[in-house]
Amino acid sequence: MRASRAKTALPIPVRRALKKLGSDISVARRRRGISTSLMAERAFTTRPTLSKVEKGDPGVSFGVYASVLFILGMTDRLADLVDPAHDPLGQSLEEERLPKRIHTPRSR
Repeated sequence: MRASRAKTALPIPVRRALKKLGSDISVARRRRGISTSLMAERAFTTRPTLSKVEKGDPGVSFGVYASVLFILGMTDRLADLVDPAHDPLGQSLEEERLPKRIHTPRSR
């Protein structure tokens, strides 16, 4: 099977972030004393797929990553991942688009 173009064309910072996520998941699992077999079973996946998650493989579905985070008790972090309240760039762009003046409509 051929690797998808999206997978091979990932920017280096994205690859690094996924590797760190995988490593952090591995540490969190081990700190909680959860075996790979039990984690895979709870996440409804296989041990090889869990191994890919812990390596930060971009080919693993986001749903599997989400399931693993749920098992680790970190779903709240997932929910806030792209929260508009924590998006300074989006907030500044929105602020730039605000009108300079507000005109009240004239009544006839």
